[in-house]
Amino acid sequence: MMASLYPNPMSIDEVIDLTGIGDIQRRRTQKLSGGQTQRVRFAVALVSDPDLLVLDEPTVAMDVEARHGFWTTMRAFASRGKTVVFATHYLEEADAYADRIILMARGQIVANGPATEIKATVGARSIRATLPNADLDALAALPGVTKADHRGYSIVLTCADSDRAIRALLEKFPGVRDIEINGAGLEQAFLALTADEDASTTSGNHAEITR
Repeated sequence: MMASLYPNPMSIDEVIDLTGIGDIQRRRTQKLSGGQTQRVRFAVALVSDPDLLVLDEPTVAMDVEARHGFWTTMRAFASRGKTVVFATHYLEEADAYADRIILMARGQIVANGPATEIKATVGARSIRATLPNADLDALAALPGVTKADHRGYSIVLTCADSDRAIRALLEKFPGVRDIEINGAGLEQAFLALTADEDASTTSGNHAEITR
């Protein structure tokens, strides 16, 4: 029915295959789960074969498998020369899947660009490692470290200079293992960019997948 409303719709079989709803295509919508309902909504949106697709919080109510399938679908759709713009509060998804990101706070754009470019503005890196019963005060006092936290048997060090910090960590705590060094995430960048904003007034984030 929806396809008949458009002059050049995608074929129904193609939409069903692209959105992975073949297993539920004959089920009444009242019987669908939240994630399944979202997939049907995507199918309805895609059937017109739009050049621009705008989505609001598209993966709400989806489980991990459904989210992965959704983003695979969006990438496949964008590879046809389409543009997908989505609003989300799941910054890890924007980081992983968007080609370009716009971060907004109180209705104002605070960053606009590729995820790598936005994260680079923060500059901070973190070191995560296994070190049971570590002394947080001693860790926080290491050169290059600005903050130290526990995560069970793991430690997380926020660093202004990760090179100095890792050398000092290995020297002072030779039993440390499973070391990971990571750059700032998109969430950290957002918090840094909106540090002067009232947290209760920060608004949504927009991301774009384009080809």
